[in-house]
Amino acid sequence: MAGYDPVSYFQGDTPVQGRPEISVTWKGAEWHFASHENRALFEANPRAFAPQFGGYCSYAMAQGILKGTDPGAWQVVDGRLYLTFSPEIERKWREDQVEYIHQAEGNWPEILYRE
Repeated sequence: MAGYDPVSYFQGDTPVQGRPEISVTWKGAEWHFASHENRALFEANPRAFAPQFGGYCSYAMAQGILKGTDPGAWQVVDGRLYLTFSPEIERKWREDQVEYIHQAEGNWPEILYRE
């Protein structure tokens, strides 16, 4: 997530950069937070704030591809955070997000083990 505070995606219109000195390690990754309160919220329930599909692009995951993300291209749907590769891809993803989420869920996490 390039150092962005995952909790901040649920608190406003723009995600906030986290601070390295307010961090926690979860699932082998270091997560940065803008405040101690956000870190505490994350630690209480990390799955509620972590992006879906391991932080990979949700649209690409629907296509069966692993692709990185732009922390500024995102959407919260039904209380879950979805990141995409770029603002352009985010617009495409929003056109049929329900179907793309369904397709991506069918590819996750098996896609991680494909050669």
